[in-house]
Amino acid sequence: MTRSSPPTTSQLDEHSWTLEEAFDYCERLASSHYENFPVGSRFIPKKLRPYVHSVYAFARIADDFADEPDYVDNLRLAFLENWENQLLQCVWRKPQHPVFIALKETLERFDLPVALFQDLLMAFKMDVTTKRRGRFEDLLTYCRYSANPIGRLVLLLFNDRDPERHLLSDSICTALQLTNFWQDVAVDYQKNRIYLPQEDMAKFGYREEDLKNHRYNEAFCRLMRHETARTRELFHQGRPLCDRVGRDLRFELHLVWNGGMAILDRIESVDYNVFTRRPIIGLKDKIAVVTKAAMGRYGPHGKS
Repeated sequence: MTRSSPPTTSQLDEHSWTLEEAFDYCERLASSHYENFPVGSRFIPKKLRPYVHSVYAFARIADDFADEPDYVDNLRLAFLENWENQLLQCVWRKPQHPVFIALKETLERFDLPVALFQDLLMAFKMDVTTKRRGRFEDLLTYCRYSANPIGRLVLLLFNDRDPERHLLSDSICTALQLTNFWQDVAVDYQKNRIYLPQEDMAKFGYREEDLKNHRYNEAFCRLMRHETARTRELFHQGRPLCDRVGRDLRFELHLVWNGGMAILDRIESVDYNVFTRRPIIGLKDKIAVVTKAAMGRYGPHGKS
């Protein structure tokens, strides 16, 4: 992970950024981080990519604040609070930080609600203050802040304000977030975070001590099978969106949907053993994802 300097002390604020330079900075930030799914890829219309990058850069830096291993929790929260203040201030005055210079243009051009960005920040704050989730419903609440705003913002960038499609987007985004949790069970525990619901761990007889020791057993397999099945259901709930958006977004959305499902397939193919090696999709899987996405966009029935 590329670490980001706190916005209050960063030399970024001291440079007089043009709008073009600010968007270029956001693009570099977006392209420098590994992600499961494309962000503002070449499959999105070129004219929209800078605005997608500005949204991503805002969230990426906030995520770095929440995850920075050298920060104590109070400092993480202080940086996130400062980031939110800069967000609110950029609405009514000229910002200095390149991310907010670009984001201000994005907010104004597409009439984006600031509340969606505040929701994202709420999720990062929850990561700092809440290390465990008791019930699956608590996890869904977290996803409502951490993942769903991104999908809604992307739809708004494509001038799609249909409430029904936004709800379908929520299902896909929540499923993507959950997929990332199941993929990163071991990684997240190193950060003292457990996204596996506590009630589910108890139900299947898998203890936190087992997780700490990377104990791979039948209880863990049954637990993960349960969680991935619920995640697949959410993917399928949101699937109709892939064929209801405009053609300029359809391929990208098919790509994201099939990519998420491919990671679930990968987790299942290793029999849920996410401890030995982080499950990722390889070249063969990526080719299959792109092929399915193309079939979804151009096929006679638009089915992936």
